[in-house]
Amino acid sequence: MTDNVAASAGSLVTASEIARLAGVTRAAVSNWRRRYDDFPAPAGGGANSPLYALADVQAWLDRQRGGQEVSPEVQLWQALRAAYGEQMVAGLAGVAAMLAGESDAELPDDVATRVRQLARTETPADLVNGLTERFMDSARRAGSEQVTPDRVVRAVCHFAPGLPADATVFDPACGIGSLLLSAASQSGMRCFGQELDLDSARFAQLRTGLAGRSGVHVVAGDSLRADAWPDLRAHLVLCDPPAGVTEWGREELLLDSRWEFGTPSKAEGELAWLQHAYAHTRPGGHVLMVMPASVAYRKAGRRIRSELVRRGIVRQVVALPPGTATSHALPIHLWILQRPGSANADVSGTVRMIDLTGNAPEGSLKPRPDQIADVPLIELLDDVVDLTPASHLRARHRDYLADYIALRNELHDQIRRLAASLPELVAGGGPGALDSAGTSIAELARAGLVTYEGQEPVSASAQLDTDYLQGFLRSSLNNRRSTSASGSFRADSRGARIPSMSIDDQRRYGAAFRSLATFEKSMRTIEDLSRRLAEVAQEGLSSGALSPDS
Repeated sequence: MTDNVAASAGSLVTASEIARLAGVTRAAVSNWRRRYDDFPAPAGGGANSPLYALADVQAWLDRQRGGQEVSPEVQLWQALRAAYGEQMVAGLAGVAAMLAGESDAELPDDVATRVRQLARTETPADLVNGLTERFMDSARRAGSEQVTPDRVVRAVCHFAPGLPADATVFDPACGIGSLLLSAASQSGMRCFGQELDLDSARFAQLRTGLAGRSGVHVVAGDSLRADAWPDLRAHLVLCDPPAGVTEWGREELLLDSRWEFGTPSKAEGELAWLQHAYAHTRPGGHVLMVMPASVAYRKAGRRIRSELVRRGIVRQVVALPPGTATSHALPIHLWILQRPGSANADVSGTVRMIDLTGNAPEGSLKPRPDQIADVPLIELLDDVVDLTPASHLRARHRDYLADYIALRNELHDQIRRLAASLPELVAGGGPGALDSAGTSIAELARAGLVTYEGQEPVSASAQLDTDYLQGFLRSSLNNRRSTSASGSFRADSRGARIPSMSIDDQRRYGAAFRSLATFEKSMRTIEDLSRRLAEVAQEGLSSGALSPDS
């Protein structure tokens, strides 16, 4: 079955294709199947991969919309999702090509009809920008690394140096052009990009043309193995390189002249991209690299980091807030490099370290004084050459005594609260006393008493207490029911059972379960506080910031 299965009447569609058609996730379709008795029954396929009649699905979706009209923009997006699925960039490129008047633009009839309809009321640039925003939002919610997240783009633009009006800007891994076009926003600037994915490169070039921007040149190709712009020297090179890629071409490129600071190992592909970007800077030009935090300290990259620091090439390292990269919660760094303006140019004696990891992802990017440290090069050139900002800011700005006292007081306070959070319990009817009369979660869901928030069942009725429900779901008996014969755990609560009780008894049990949850949360807080307190004491004593009380 292909993603174009929905093209003809009478077609059968999978759950994934229903999700694309409706503009929702596959998890939402799974919830519909459980929650709504009138959801279409499978018309084919097997138990693990059922197929549904497209006409029945469309009729059901129409009923759920309650007669509300779906906008033409949403209809176009849904048609693109149904036709292209995970290859959405190809669909966007096709739409842009059609709007640009390319004769070889090929789109499914349904998509082409909707594009023509919208083109009567919207400019091509607005139409493509709207689709691009939807695509970026979809990638953000899915945690995809397919495009550079908006938060990363915002950070790069914030820390980018000022540029002349006729500056040349280059991105050797430009994707659909978001980072390149945002950083080089002035119309007089010349922009160059290269992108491995053909559809992304095509879409980046087409959408700049539709926006009326000239001087933008994006080509498809492998930047490291087949540099399309070998003679280009830019004022600014930006790059959000593919992270964790080991097959970047090291064997073919061992003697490449770009490895000015050392040949990167297979595990240090990011440092290959960094040196490729640096090779494309003009004298005085800058490089802004988006880097995984681990590149700052990994052993395999120590020699290259050492050369970059020793020559004064690294000017700043910025640790961005966790959550800036939507595909994970780990912090990422911006490395800001500058090529000397001349052979005799003075080398900077420090590297500016900025640690924003305590900030919110959408918060201010302007660092406070205590988030900045200008670290002398000699301090960085040790056996590790660690360029992690936090490693250098803690010792310079931390008030160890104040932190130690505050953490100790908080720990004492949490310990006092711990015992008070335990519920008062008395003897019950004995083990197994509540097992005889019970109801399964599946039965409660069919009766409309339970709904799902993600994987978590919650009460949908005044007849059922949510804390009571979730407390019994976490029992050892229900955990055994969720464990298969092979010993694997299945996160599926439908087979779980809970005792039948009056609502007043449910609330008594719910209150006890709630108190236990508070107790468990306090225990985790105490564990974290204890670890942090020990770290502060250890670092303070060993650095001389603290001493034992005489």
